[in-house]
Amino acid sequence: MGEGVDPRQMCQSLVNKIAQSAQLLAITDPEILVLFEDWLDELEAEVIALFSAHGPMDARELARRLGLSERGATFLLSKLERENKL
Repeated sequence: MGEGVDPRQMCQSLVNKIAQSAQLLAITDPEILVLFEDWLDELEAEVIALFSAHGPMDARELARRLGLSERGATFLLSKLERENKL
């Protein structure tokens, strides 16, 4: 990352944007929000299973294994850590 970049602030910004997107989806189409939440639950379960089977890994490796962007993997890792699931 570039000098002066705060990764925690960047992650918090991403979480806020996703929360805002989820709120907008809930207003416009609740069925889509349910599908998104189900997909996110499945991804979280995959991350937990990977960590159980192979031990901790960084966002880059997780992204590679799950076919996600590194930012998406970073989001998942920070969310699961915040929720004490990892």
